[in-house]
Amino acid sequence: MNLFDLQPDEWQALLLTLKVAAVALAVSLPVAVLVAYLLARTRFPGHGLVNALVHLPLVLPPVVTGYVLLLMFGRKGPVGAFLSDTFGISFAFSWTGAALAAGVMAFPLIVRPIRLSFEAVDPKLEEAAKSLGARRIVAFFTVTLPLALPGILGGAILGFAKAMGEFGATITFVSNIPGETRTLALALYTATQTPSGDLAAFRLTLIAAFVAFAALIASELLARHLRSRLGGADA
Repeated sequence: MNLFDLQPDEWQALLLTLKVAAVALAVSLPVAVLVAYLLARTRFPGHGLVNALVHLPLVLPPVVTGYVLLLMFGRKGPVGAFLSDTFGISFAFSWTGAALAAGVMAFPLIVRPIRLSFEAVDPKLEEAAKSLGARRIVAFFTVTLPLALPGILGGAILGFAKAMGEFGATITFVSNIPGETRTLALALYTATQTPSGDLAAFRLTLIAAFVAFAALIASELLARHLRSRLGGADA
């Protein structure tokens, strides 16, 4: 077997990983932008608690996060049972559950750079826009959001890379089902548990490392490009 000759189940795991990461990012990014803006621009009762909850998945063992998701979104969990009975949506032991777990684990990495970008935008620019008649929401979309775009894109790419590599919460919440929840990380774990799986494990390791490295490089290049464009616009 050739080192770079992916087997059908490995292609399946790679494509599923890309789908899971894309869906996780698409759902979590708008929420992350809103939360980051609220944390950066407002002070409200429970601000510190919200900030701690946002970053909690970073410090908790991923297995704990996966178990909490199973308790909440499992078929007998309060949220999972409601969604299943009302809308026919099921997360447990499905790829949608893998996307949910990946999104939760990636969320802090998405919020952090976006919040820093919002904090770097001078609030006086928003006030100037509002003094010229722009409503708060218009000032946000025309002034604040474009200036914070490098951080948003950086957070999105880091979140995508994190979602692609998620393991602990995923295997705890949705198990390791071939073709349904077996992402690249779970396929790599499965290969390491197989006596003849050394070559497959090494091949999947190279693929995972390449994708993660490419995401980090893309994040840096995009951030530099946007910073240079914004700097040129300011000049």
